[in-house]
Amino acid sequence: PLLLQVCFIGRSNVGKSSLIRALFSLSPEVGVRVSKTLGHTKKMNFFKVGKYFILVDMPGYGYRAPQDFVEMVEAYLQERHNLKRTFLLVDGVVGLQKTDHTAVEMLEEFGIPYVMVLTKIDRASRGLLLKNVLEIQEFVKEKTQGCFPQLFLVSSLEFSGVHLLRCFVAHVTGNLPSVEAS
Repeated sequence: PLLLQVCFIGRSNVGKSSLIRALFSLSPEVGVRVSKTLGHTKKMNFFKVGKYFILVDMPGYGYRAPQDFVEMVEAYLQERHNLKRTFLLVDGVVGLQKTDHTAVEMLEEFGIPYVMVLTKIDRASRGLLLKNVLEIQEFVKEKTQGCFPQLFLVSSLEFSGVHLLRCFVAHVTGNLPSVEAS
């Protein structure tokens, strides 16, 4: 049977590889390399997480995106029937950018269920982080159909929010059974 897939997508330098490395630090088979060069991921990287699911690390969009980014990503998103969830990473310091809006439009157009993850929360002041969270929550409520309503806030450096996001990934891939409330 085809394994379920989850993919991580975001602007170049949003911290995708760092987050994936933090999320799967307990899974040695997910050997994500983090480069010091911005926008280093140029192709889609597929990682089999045990016998449970496949994680896809997409190249970054915007700055230093590969020339074939749109064709590669659109083809993947439209043709992958076992894609369970897309995680759209947004920089917690700068908030939603024009290129992020374009990514949201693409996910909405294709009817892909997705989740927004705010990265680098350790680098933003509390006031700026609150401003960005409120703006993104309002955007999700008013302008999206396929976005999960809960925003995930993470820091790959401090591991803040990583455990909760890890549990959510396990849940959407069917590897964390739901517990019925009594």
